[in-house]
Amino acid sequence: MKLETQLERLVKLGLAIDPDITIEDILSVVERSALERDPFKLLLYAFGAESVRAPLGRRICNRVWNLDPEGIETTGDYANIARQLCLLSGNPDWLTEIVDYIDVEADEWWLEYTIAEQRRHYTVALDRDWVDMLMLSDVMEDIQRDSYLFYLLEHEQVMILLYLDRVTADRLGDLCDEDLEPVVPT
Repeated sequence: MKLETQLERLVKLGLAIDPDITIEDILSVVERSALERDPFKLLLYAFGAESVRAPLGRRICNRVWNLDPEGIETTGDYANIARQLCLLSGNPDWLTEIVDYIDVEADEWWLEYTIAEQRRHYTVALDRDWVDMLMLSDVMEDIQRDSYLFYLLEHEQVMILLYLDRVTADRLGDLCDEDLEPVVPT
């Protein structure tokens, strides 16, 4: 399926590339032939990435984010995950005063933030450099609201995360020929 057709169908579901992004930015992440051979899922992977074209650091689509679950290495990694989840939800300031601490030598890992004037503290389970899925679920649960949930598509070692309502998740699952299940069911 042509890339442009896929983009049109995703726009109908409310998933569009950000205004400063072009098709060339998408093609800097995944080749056109691969995107057209394996429609939608690879495009969603590209949506969740950052453009590798200048200026760097631009997300392709702020409604999709690729999380490498084996990417926890240093202080700031869990705080970044919490910020990315807020951005994905469309409310970057939902969690405030986000801080974390990672000391592998001392076996001390934690994440803290404030939500609705309440301070949350999560002790993170150490599993080498893998993200603590229980803690991730707790943070997602704090962010989810208004019948929107975090959904997951897996692509190789990457978790493609989306923040959608159930109807949109079902329609997107049909396009991807894969059931999208919420990361944290309600």
